[in-house]
Amino acid sequence: MPTQPDNSNDVTRLILAASNGDDLAGDQLLPLVYEQLRKAAQRDLTSERAGHTLSATALVHEAYLKLIGPREVPWANRAHF
Repeated sequence: MPTQPDNSNDVTRLILAASNGDDLAGDQLLPLVYEQLRKAAQRDLTSERAGHTLSATALVHEAYLKLIGPREVPWANRAHF
């Protein structure tokens, strides 16, 4: 199975650029982290009650809408993001 290239430097650069108001950086960031976010959401949803209606994809989309919206505190780094 091929490994994914390490894009951590790109992600960090894009987070910092987005926190400084670069809208294009925010648009470029999501494709780099989307699958990782979806997998984390899926993992977290396994502990939810049976019959819940939220999917991992829907959860990531909701989180994305909050991330791209107005922020009172700018992203400082990867951990903050």
